[in-house]
Amino acid sequence: MGSNRIMQVVVVEDHPIYRDGLVRALGWSHDVQVVAQAATGRDGLEAAREFAPCTMIADYNLPDLTGVQVAAAINRDGIDCRVLIISAVLDGAAVYRALEAGAAGYIGKDANSEEILDAVLRVSAGQTVLPPAVAGGVANQIRLRAGTRGPMLNDREREILRSFAEGLSIPQVARNLFLSNSTIKAHAQKLYEKLGVSDRAAAVAEAMRRGLLE
Repeated sequence: MGSNRIMQVVVVEDHPIYRDGLVRALGWSHDVQVVAQAATGRDGLEAAREFAPCTMIADYNLPDLTGVQVAAAINRDGIDCRVLIISAVLDGAAVYRALEAGAAGYIGKDANSEEILDAVLRVSAGQTVLPPAVAGGVANQIRLRAGTRGPMLNDREREILRSFAEGLSIPQVARNLFLSNSTIKAHAQKLYEKLGVSDRAAAVAEAMRRGLLE
């Protein structure tokens, strides 16, 4: 790497022998310093908080929080730590879930020492790492999820959707947003079309099912 900055890496793996192997693999680089090791997701999350900014390599399956759940918590809490998931499971759905949760990359447990080190360095440099064998599967998952969730809603449609979720009628929404009833009806109709529904209640129910309402 061109920078002299030493990258702090946290290794989270519940199998001691494999964890030791990861640490040894990372030790080949003068740009990397393993600052913490953890056997559980919760301990890994605490280490991320302590050593941020850092990079984490975390097993997909851990005794308490999974690696994906750890990535999601790091992303949710705004911790400056990029997460590389390592797993024996290489399929598009699993990789998609990891990326959706906020992971910066995904690598198989069959990777050799050089591949693991390269993946960590690339993730640390801000790149996204994916196994070539699952790239097509991830693309398929993106298409499938896009079909399930429907098109993205614009800001006005989201505002109207939230108002419907609060039980407001179209005239009430119009008054709150200082718009005409006809304008709200037009936005609502586009909202219904995107969600594949025909009324306010169905729009709210479908939005909840798709996770569009928090």
